[in-house]
Amino acid sequence: MMEAVSYSLIKDIIQVSVTPVFLQDRSRPEDGLYVWAYQVRIENLGTRTITLKNRHWRITNAEGHTETVDGEGVVGEQPVLAPGDVYEYTSGTPLSTPSGIMVGSYDMESEEGNLFAVDIPAFSLDSPDAMSSLH
Repeated sequence: MMEAVSYSLIKDIIQVSVTPVFLQDRSRPEDGLYVWAYQVRIENLGTRTITLKNRHWRITNAEGHTETVDGEGVVGEQPVLAPGDVYEYTSGTPLSTPSGIMVGSYDMESEEGNLFAVDIPAFSLDSPDAMSSLH
């Protein structure tokens, strides 16, 4: 089993950390199906309450094919984070190749009604079938 690697980014007053995990039991490499779960942790480091309004993802497979996913909130929720609050959720994505990369952003709204973007760190999706190489 591969060791989980976390990716983290602090943007303004928000820290976003992502830990992807390859799901061997849900993947079917012989059919070109590779599935990952990813756990996201969002922490409000600021002094004001914020609401996560929308998500934007770019998912790119090893062949360079990119899919864009946009939608309201995350996992059916628009979480509200008071100062110091942490919100965690788990989601997933399939790929047709043994590796890929995801990157994205959240649209947040301050308690005053101002919208601002928070970057989600790019993270690697690597199955045990992915070729390893050193650069």
